[in-house]
Amino acid sequence: MSDLDVDVLRTAYDAQLRARPPEPVPEGVTVERDGPLLRIQGLGRGGFVTYRDLDGVRGTELDELIVRQRDHFAARGEQVEWKLHGHDEPADLPERLRAAGFVPEERETVMIGPVGPLAATLPVLPEGVRLREVTARADLDRIGELTSVIWGGDGDWLAEGLAREIAAGAALDQPPLTVVVAETDAGELVSAAWVRYVPGTRFATLWGGATLPRWRRRGIYRALVAYRARLAEVRGFPLLQVDASDDSRPILQRLGFVPVTTTTPYVYTPKP
Repeated sequence: MSDLDVDVLRTAYDAQLRARPPEPVPEGVTVERDGPLLRIQGLGRGGFVTYRDLDGVRGTELDELIVRQRDHFAARGEQVEWKLHGHDEPADLPERLRAAGFVPEERETVMIGPVGPLAATLPVLPEGVRLREVTARADLDRIGELTSVIWGGDGDWLAEGLAREIAAGAALDQPPLTVVVAETDAGELVSAAWVRYVPGTRFATLWGGATLPRWRRRGIYRALVAYRARLAEVRGFPLLQVDASDDSRPILQRLGFVPVTTTTPYVYTPKP
């Protein structure tokens, strides 16, 4: 929507969503501080480094900070992702990450949209497809298998991670995660997505949404966005945030999301 102020949204995103630990912290996950960084370990595919800003760290001090993260996770035998945003300072941070052995992956666009208009949208699905909220491990394993089919590799880490998040929030009156699947009347899983409700902020965040190729361009992704917007509205969250792929970005823009910055995972994988 044109009346959304990008600078205001980016500032809110930085202040409310960056450098936040999972709430509640799933079993097996630990959170540590190293200067301006938040270091999260014990995740399914390794560790994660994030920050709101680097507090003016520059030059040799910055190089030492980067290498310290690399070596910390290398000692654990885990890969680590440094989440770099397009407006991060200093400007030479990408070069310093690469010099330390971090490899950039596909850039995504951070997009933010208003919940109200999206929640008012009627999800329209192809005939014979329905949406269903899931928590059972068998359904989460199917999501992992779907991920493997679409992207390749092993999707077990995703099923395990979602299961641990669901277990961590099970005792709460309002669990912080809702997982939704799109499946056919015959029981075929064709897409899956989830929404995280970030306590103490104005944001719910959207994840997943990958769809089997033969079911794409039929409104399933849009329906999943609208469905999760309704869930966010019920919880009182006025804004949705998503890291959008190049495929998803034009769909989300048509739905009223605006781009506020970019994010690129810089990943270090220790040698066996």
